Amino acid sequence: MFTLGGAQVALKYQGCAVGRRVLFCGTGPLLYLIAYQYALAGAGVAQMPLYNHVKSKAELLRAALRLRDEQLLEWLGSAVEARADKPRGRLLALFGALDEWINRPDFSGCAFINASAEYGRPDDPIHQVAAEHKRQVRDYIRRIAESAGAADADSLADILNLLMEGAIVSAYVGGKRDAAKLARRAATHLIKRSLDEARPIGN
Repeated sequence: MFTLGGAQVALKYQGCAVGRRVLFCGTGPLLYLIAYQYALAGAGVAQMPLYNHVKSKAELLRAALRLRDEQLLEWLGSAVEARADKPRGRLLALFGALDEWINRPDFSGCAFINASAEYGRPDDPIHQVAAEHKRQVRDYIRRIAESAGAADADSLADILNLLMEGAIVSAYVGGKRDAAKLARRAATHLIKRSLDEARPIGN
């Protein structure tokens, strides 16, 4: 049994039957995907490489990243909404969710940061999947900021996103497991200023 991001999953990939597992590794100086030998159903001894069922390692990696993208976005939305009902509270709840993730025993950095570093060309399909994930996270933050009434939702989203990205790297590379809490302190002041600027004078 293999896991993806700590959860048992079936890879959602056209060339892979339900039940075949892969382990997606986002640790170390290079991102790598290990294609394990798996036992054919009911055989127990007959094995074959997972790569026999996909066109290339890159294609398998893109599929794994897309699945990870779905999982993380779904988790982030649920984690934020569970922490706060109102948009202003949800802006800060982003950092509570981040703190939870960073302090999990299985935290191993961000697979998308690692993927974009290894596949550094902007036109590389793997790099593009990673970049799209980051855009979706930023857009999610912007929607919350807009709902909260930020004076400039785009700028606030950019700044909060930078704080979150920095916290992820600081936690993984520097071992600072309080990075999200530190980022939240800075975010608190920035959010207050942005929302205060949006209020009509006299209110």
